[in-house]
Amino acid sequence: MGTYDVVVAGGGHNGLVAAAYLARAGRRVLVLEKQDHTGGLAISAQPFPGVDVRLSRYSYLVSLLPTKIVKDLGLKLELRRRRYASYTPVGTTGLLVDGEDADRTRASFRAVTGGEADHAAWEAFYGMTAQAAQALAPTLLAPLRPAAEVEKLVGAEAWRDLFARPIGEVVEERFADDVVRGVVLTDALIGTFADPATDLLANRCFLYHVIGDGTGEWNVPVGGMGAVSGALESAARAAGAEIRTGAEIIGIAPSGEVTFRTDDREHTVTGGHVLVNLPPATLDRLLGGEPGGTPEGAQLKVNMVLSRLPRLKDQDVDPAAAFSGTFHINESRDQLARAHAQAARGEIPDLPPAEVYCHSLTDPSILGPGLRGKAETMTLFGLHMPARLFREDPDGARERALSATLASINEVLAEPIEDCLLRAPDGTLCVEAKSPVDLENEAGLPGGHIFHRDLSWPYGEEGGWGVETGHERILLCGAGARRGGGVSGIPGHNAAMAVLGR
Repeated sequence: MGTYDVVVAGGGHNGLVAAAYLARAGRRVLVLEKQDHTGGLAISAQPFPGVDVRLSRYSYLVSLLPTKIVKDLGLKLELRRRRYASYTPVGTTGLLVDGEDADRTRASFRAVTGGEADHAAWEAFYGMTAQAAQALAPTLLAPLRPAAEVEKLVGAEAWRDLFARPIGEVVEERFADDVVRGVVLTDALIGTFADPATDLLANRCFLYHVIGDGTGEWNVPVGGMGAVSGALESAARAAGAEIRTGAEIIGIAPSGEVTFRTDDREHTVTGGHVLVNLPPATLDRLLGGEPGGTPEGAQLKVNMVLSRLPRLKDQDVDPAAAFSGTFHINESRDQLARAHAQAARGEIPDLPPAEVYCHSLTDPSILGPGLRGKAETMTLFGLHMPARLFREDPDGARERALSATLASINEVLAEPIEDCLLRAPDGTLCVEAKSPVDLENEAGLPGGHIFHRDLSWPYGEEGGWGVETGHERILLCGAGARRGGGVSGIPGHNAAMAVLGR
């Protein structure tokens, strides 16, 4: 069907970033996407029939997307800051981290911990991570630097506590309160099945959750995640990239040939480079080889629409404040450790740790006109739910995991969450759950791993852009590349720069 300078295999957000940069540089670019839409997991959807809500069905917040990419590509995109970073219920009180009221945050720490020490430790720890974020974020859009150079950039303290020692050990040493320890540790466990007390994989996860765009803030995309991918698709098309949906890639050759299927017909195109916006394990298969091992995702994603916000046991905090940030559910350090141990034994945790937030509190535009003021969305991300728990009985295990997770929520609320769920016109409750096995089957993610494989350190002695494969003409441009993870656009940018020789 033709020859292109670059063929992008997969139309997720990173593939769109790469296509936009390359097309703007004058390259002839073809993007091939299996689904009937672009965006991958960064999409908005209306999962409940008759309920006019655009939910961010899979990925749901934006932190790692650099401002530089937004400006370079002229993206028409609004990201709103959340005033409240988090709220963690503790009995009839709770820990509220208010980004605009330092005194209120300090008082909240005092109420939960009984003193000032953990708040002072919190300020010192996140002051250190903020400095590390400012130093590290620019390096994510540049060729890989050696570890020694990154150590010098971030400083001895940050290197010791964020890179060299298990984050669980650091948290144990710095903080005394079990709840505060858990709030810190959750950033080390999102989408990652690890024991933070011993496994440096948790450190890598933590780093990517606190360095985004040099601030570490997690922002709400106005219009939902689909607005992010929509802006990227518009930028790629405006620059001249050709985008074909409904095109299932069935083979990639080291020579640059890409074979794909549309409407039961096979086609072949050739690219000077092939940028693969697919998991590395999928690339191995498409090259005709054996995958080097299937990664394992470890999360339960639950999407809900509420008729109203649930009441809290804490009478001093407005539910609108508590749920507009990250609302932590049974995520103390000891609760996280117990859930990890149960999952490692092959058991669904009996009190699953999870966190929720309500997108519509910051961005009501995702609600249809008839629901504004009458409904709210709630997104839940459950930890320590590895794919192994869902293999033998995917449907039954999903239902058991959902039931345990709803019970976990109810344990910290003043009323059952079920009483607050909106009913669709057909009478069904507006709640859906997605396990790692669901992501594997529905979205083609091996093992349901949201980062495509275990996250890597943001440095490398080998140099390069961190997108290289064993084939000169084939580069990774998705989350499985060396740096990025989550909705970042970083691998897409870096793959484009590698092609352009910059």
